[in-house]
Amino acid sequence: MAISQTPKARWTPASWRRLPAKHIPDDYPNPQALLDVEHNLKSLPPLVYPGEAIRLKEKLGRVARGEAFLLQGGDCAESFKEFHPDNIQDTFRVMMQMAVVLTYGAGQPVVKVGRIAGQFGKPRSSPVEEKNGITLPSYRGDNINGMDFTEESRIPDPQRLLKAYGQSAATLNLVRAFSNGGLADLRNIHNWTLGFVGGSETSKRYQELCDKITDAMEFMQACGVNAHNTPQMASTEFYTSHEGLLLGYEEAMTRMDHVSGKWFSTSGHMLWIGNRTRQLDHAHVEYFRGIQNPIAMKIGEGLSPDELLRLIDVLNPHNEAGRLTLIARYGHDKVVSGLPQLARAVKREGSHVVWSCDPMHGNTHKTDSGFKTRPFDRILKEVKGFMQVLHSEGCWPGGVHFEMTGQNVTECIGGTARAVREADLSSRYHTHCDPRLNADQALELAFLVAEELKAYRKNEGFRQAIA
Repeated sequence: MAISQTPKARWTPASWRRLPAKHIPDDYPNPQALLDVEHNLKSLPPLVYPGEAIRLKEKLGRVARGEAFLLQGGDCAESFKEFHPDNIQDTFRVMMQMAVVLTYGAGQPVVKVGRIAGQFGKPRSSPVEEKNGITLPSYRGDNINGMDFTEESRIPDPQRLLKAYGQSAATLNLVRAFSNGGLADLRNIHNWTLGFVGGSETSKRYQELCDKITDAMEFMQACGVNAHNTPQMASTEFYTSHEGLLLGYEEAMTRMDHVSGKWFSTSGHMLWIGNRTRQLDHAHVEYFRGIQNPIAMKIGEGLSPDELLRLIDVLNPHNEAGRLTLIARYGHDKVVSGLPQLARAVKREGSHVVWSCDPMHGNTHKTDSGFKTRPFDRILKEVKGFMQVLHSEGCWPGGVHFEMTGQNVTECIGGTARAVREADLSSRYHTHCDPRLNADQALELAFLVAEELKAYRKNEGFRQAIA
């Protein structure tokens, strides 16, 4: 690559500690207790294994080459209170529905990555929160402090890291069971629809798609292709991801792979750097440059092409396809003006990256009634703008990154099948942090994205341009 960099000091899992670190709490009442918990975590079993992370990197390499599509989605922030197998299963089912719709529309494999089994901590725009004249530290995720607006609840507690580890382990166990134990079997495709979605226009459209797939499977079975000799029909590969915010936790979960002699984070298959913590000379970039997992980075307003290329050079020095995903988050009214110069620079340098769209974070606003929400039409507009920009720059719009849930929530307004009105927000507004798409909205969005991908897939000139 043309961008040069100053030689870095030797990397270790703890080398991030010598650099400034944003959005990591430094107000634990007992710092030694935090160190004790991190030491305890080092002795606990890994949550994921290097071989799984390597497998995901290979799949993302196909996405980078325009041969597959990335679907990444799940809770804004997992919570201890809402931890329940039914909630995990419902989110898994929605992800499977979305993947089927995208696979059918794009005619390509879909790489499924959940925001799950580790997505607890959240950077906040303000360190404090005020209600009725009382000011307290902000809620920063269940692995740091509590959501209740009390002084005691908002004190950072290191024991929460251990609880987050335990919940992540249990979640992973369940997700692996769903992936390989029958729920992911394509013969159950009709049963993935959630009860509260049944009967909607989106659900009917999905059922029509299921009928086509079932007919095709019956034909294939008559030709001798079945779940016994084609395991992909009865199981799926589902990976986990989260923002690698709390570097003390990540350091404790970083283990050397004795096969390759390289370091991997074992807290999740894929970690990402947030839009607020991607400074070149800060702790998060330092930690991420040394782990061998596939990683991602949020990008948005204020990031220049030169700075992006320097970040790519540090985070993916060997230009490895599948190593780095760039998750664009601009807002529906800024993506068309902000993204082209970055895409152009990356294309010019020949950098192998996955381009993904986060249409959620740039489209958040607060209603007059005090609820944070995200309008469905703005989410869709940003996705379309993202795809149009990359299409025009000869890059593959390779993924989407949604905050969504399988629960019957009313947090994002809009949608055409069962539109959520602003007046509906108070009825089932359950998020611990930011508003999420419900299952009906998420599935509707998958159909709309699939239509865009189908159009690109038919454009032979475009496919030759990204090859």
